[in-house]
Amino acid sequence: MTESDRYSACLKTMFGLRRFGIKLGLETIQDILTALGNPQDRYKVIHVAGTNGKGSVASALANILTTAGYKAGLYTSPHLVRFNERISIDGRPIADEDVVRAYERVREVHKGDRQPTFFEFTTAMAFYEFGRQNVDWAVVETGMGGRLDATNVVRPELSIITNISIEHPEYLGETIPQIAAEKAGIIKTGIPVVTGVDQAEAVVVITQAAAAKEAPLYRLNVDFHVEPEVGGEFTHVGIDNTWRHMRTGLAGRYQLDNAAMVLAGCELLARRHPRLSRETVREGLGRNRWPGRLEIVSTAPFVIIDGAHNLAAARNLATFLREELRTRDLTLVVGILADKPYKEMLQELVPLCRKIILTTPRIHRALPVETLHEYVRTLTSDITVIPDVGEAVKHAMSNAADNDAVCIAGSLYVVGEAKAYLETQGIPSFQRKTGH
Repeated sequence: MTESDRYSACLKTMFGLRRFGIKLGLETIQDILTALGNPQDRYKVIHVAGTNGKGSVASALANILTTAGYKAGLYTSPHLVRFNERISIDGRPIADEDVVRAYERVREVHKGDRQPTFFEFTTAMAFYEFGRQNVDWAVVETGMGGRLDATNVVRPELSIITNISIEHPEYLGETIPQIAAEKAGIIKTGIPVVTGVDQAEAVVVITQAAAAKEAPLYRLNVDFHVEPEVGGEFTHVGIDNTWRHMRTGLAGRYQLDNAAMVLAGCELLARRHPRLSRETVREGLGRNRWPGRLEIVSTAPFVIIDGAHNLAAARNLATFLREELRTRDLTLVVGILADKPYKEMLQELVPLCRKIILTTPRIHRALPVETLHEYVRTLTSDITVIPDVGEAVKHAMSNAADNDAVCIAGSLYVVGEAKAYLETQGIPSFQRKTGH
């Protein structure tokens, strides 16, 4: 069997684990990691939870650590085009042979009665590979919640909880305080916590959890904040410092809040790790890119892709479209998963667009285009149904004038299939130099 065949076979087996669904709990992952020699204890960890923004925050931190000269791993989910994206080191996804090696090692040591879920298996692979490649730091994004998430076996140097909104109620609870309690489960005894959570009832829960663990808590717009400057720069008024002329490499006004949390976290880490100087942090933050989040892939026509996979993210995207693309004819290519509040998400986005193209990603959790159409026709009349994401993107771009805009959104799975199509057309991401 060739290396390529082995890679394809192990991915097929891992993706097959999705049929076992989601099982929150730590016993299975702990057993696997123990058998692997607990690789997660061999490097320093930053643990990031939250409803939105955790990927942007995690990638920025990893990029800053790499800029500071550390060997830094980054574990995120989901991937957009290739599985390897989930596990990267110094900004590069691990190689196919590394995926195969990690898969085979985890499969070899697992002896438990319960088959691990897809996420448990991939988390063990990531922690193993970070240990094998001797990273100095690993920035780890939770998959779902926090308290019983498979990543919550780490002993971090810093915990970050970005924000909270209703998500996965069947697993995390149906109220903001219940979800806050799950996210607060990543707080560890004596380990500082940075958060952007602002709902009063959630703040109470997180404050109490931090106090119970004697974990210092630092809140956005209470203990640190940002002040926008002209030209897309901002001032970070922080815990220990005031840093002027900072810039994030990511578009969207809401990214300033994410940047503030990143910088506050760096301030806390710099107390013990002086390599994290202002200039290093500034450079790393400014160079950060996070695919599929307000990512510009073409300028004529202007094409932007954004996961916008829940209501809060859809509202952030709507703000960007109103502020930045209001002078252009806008086409929305949209597909949404069945467990999302699709009507509320569409209410945010559809009124801003002249044309709507409905599509559906190739995942069993996707909402049928017929269901989307039934609702969207109550909001607008210019609707096209193209189930295949690649064909939907092709149609949108081929029917857009150079000054028009196309937005591809609604699910990270839609974004992943769109990026895969665009890559076949030789269209790479447009690298922003300033602003958006």
